[in-house]
Amino acid sequence: MSKKKYSTSAISLIDEEVCMADEEFIVSKTDLRGYITYANRTFMEMALLSEDQLLNVNHNIIRHPDMPKGVFKLVWMAIKKEKEFFGYVKNLRSDGRYYWVFANITPEYDESGKLSGYLSVRRKPPVSAIEAIEPIYQQMLQIEKSAISDKVAEDKSIEFLQQQLESLKVEYQDLVISLFNGK
Repeated sequence: MSKKKYSTSAISLIDEEVCMADEEFIVSKTDLRGYITYANRTFMEMALLSEDQLLNVNHNIIRHPDMPKGVFKLVWMAIKKEKEFFGYVKNLRSDGRYYWVFANITPEYDESGKLSGYLSVRRKPPVSAIEAIEPIYQQMLQIEKSAISDKVAEDKSIEFLQQQLESLKVEYQDLVISLFNGK
């Protein structure tokens, strides 16, 4: 099956948030390279993309330019080690507006126990969590914009995040979960 190319670069950004309902969950599955193999109705509705527009397309189809690359490097570092990942992600809708999610990404295995892909379940994050994490992401993004290459950008961005976490004496996963729980 061929992979489709889709670009969000032509989308005009609109600084307007669309919030998920408290009881809604976005569910998607990807292959090992991040290409979408399943998208639930809520995902399609929030992204304003059809099933055909989502399937066999890289999950970064909904990546908002306000999201630091360093966060996605953390995602891939965790899931490639077959570890669970929790984090806050600002996603881009096809109409240019955005939505925040609290994401949980876990490995999926085939019948023989071999890693076959990833399952992501996303829900509405607490406003207080976004208020806490967004300034950190904005600083990471500024660091990335001033870097000489994407690789350096990701590394410097993660280095900054690690410094912030060390000052708080907490790991990233613990921080995002505690923010979700309102602590």
